[in-house]
Amino acid sequence: MGINDGCECNKSFSSSYMLVKPQEAKILDLGRLLFSKNVKKRKFVDSSHPNEFNFWHRFFISLSIIVLKFLQLFATPLALLGFCLEFILNFLSSNDGFFGILLNVLRLKLKLPESSSAEYQSVIGHLDGRIMLDKNIKPGDVNYFGALCMMASKLAYENQARVQHIVNNVWEMEFLGFFNFWNEYEEKGSTQVFMMRDTKVDQHDTIIVSFRGTEPFSADDWCSDFDISWYEIKGIGRIHGGFMKALGLQKSTGWPKKIDRQDQERHPLAYYTLRKRLKKLMKENEGARFVVTGHSLGGALAILFPFILAFHDQQLLLERLEGVYTFGQPRVGDCKLGEFMLKTFSHYNIRYYRFVYGFDMVPRLPLDDKALMFKHFGSCIYFDRNYVPKVLEEEPFKNYFSILGEVVMRIQACFEIVRSFTIGRRRGKEYEERVLLRIVRLFGLLLPGIPAHCPQDYINSTRLGSLNNVISFSKTEYDVKIQ
Repeated sequence: MGINDGCECNKSFSSSYMLVKPQEAKILDLGRLLFSKNVKKRKFVDSSHPNEFNFWHRFFISLSIIVLKFLQLFATPLALLGFCLEFILNFLSSNDGFFGILLNVLRLKLKLPESSSAEYQSVIGHLDGRIMLDKNIKPGDVNYFGALCMMASKLAYENQARVQHIVNNVWEMEFLGFFNFWNEYEEKGSTQVFMMRDTKVDQHDTIIVSFRGTEPFSADDWCSDFDISWYEIKGIGRIHGGFMKALGLQKSTGWPKKIDRQDQERHPLAYYTLRKRLKKLMKENEGARFVVTGHSLGGALAILFPFILAFHDQQLLLERLEGVYTFGQPRVGDCKLGEFMLKTFSHYNIRYYRFVYGFDMVPRLPLDDKALMFKHFGSCIYFDRNYVPKVLEEEPFKNYFSILGEVVMRIQACFEIVRSFTIGRRRGKEYEERVLLRIVRLFGLLLPGIPAHCPQDYINSTRLGSLNNVISFSKTEYDVKIQ
């Protein structure tokens, strides 16, 4: 895994930066960092600032490097564990469970799942098996795009055959492409995206660009999340380095407006490929619009995509960008970046909805404090455990770690376990939870906030949590009401 190799670059892109290089770090070096403000001496930190006076910032740098080294060390076993778990789950579902396996063995008709088939599901798909859109939410309803984007965000975790089958045959929309984009810092394709066209909205066609979130057993994805490197762009602010690398940041040139065509064909980068494809689609249909969406890491990439569009002054696409819908999105930059993005969204009338369910851990990371300086921008649509929405400036217990929060979150986890056994009777069969998800919910007693990040609760929120009381909807705009 080549994470952060080549950190000596990007000087022309950003004159203010802090980049971690875990491959250069040793345990004793990390210990010295905690008690020395001079980061210039440390090979595992490349920073434009020779001194770091904040102890907690040095602590989080050390913690980030330890986690990244741990992920690098166990990348292969983690991937193997994920493959085995996924295969076992698909093996069971293909043969209708344990009894089905025994019966098929006796009949010599045992089925082995094919990982590239449309029937093969990811672990995320096994946590929540729903593939049908909610028939009660119609195009034009205030909940429509939120519910559709969350289903698209969940679908992004699946393989190409399954995505194409569900989009074309189940949702009856148009599949436009499936991409596995290159990450120069990891030297592999690790950013997954698919595109589809929704023709059901009366006013115009809408292109949905859905970024895949963090795969549970992908060390590369977790490295993107835990890499707290940052770059500062003059007049804009600081941006999370790990997320930008996943979106297509280049080692030698950063974010140039144009890139080498041959290199792009060999190793396609997310931002540049999507920009080119969207321009073509927008020119083919003058009335078409598009939205970007994603869950978890996918949400971070979804909100940074329009940032790069604005950085490159891509007016055509910004004018046709109807909205950004993120679910369980982590923080992506500092307050200056937030101010820049809010001005951009206001200027181009772009809707930005950040959905947060309960005590989901991910939206509360990286920490919003003086050490890390990451901040959310705009309001969030927050859903409690009863899926009742309200619009807040910040989710409760914004930094996750607090004595009171630990107690409240575990009480919430207990209620969610009880709800897991009753929601099917109260809300309908489609809301029944699987055994695998119930096991994950039990894990929430030990580490609250992990089960709340699963797509199940976000899908429930967009279906059961009516937004009519918090959003006034018209054909031309959404107005978010702060309560």
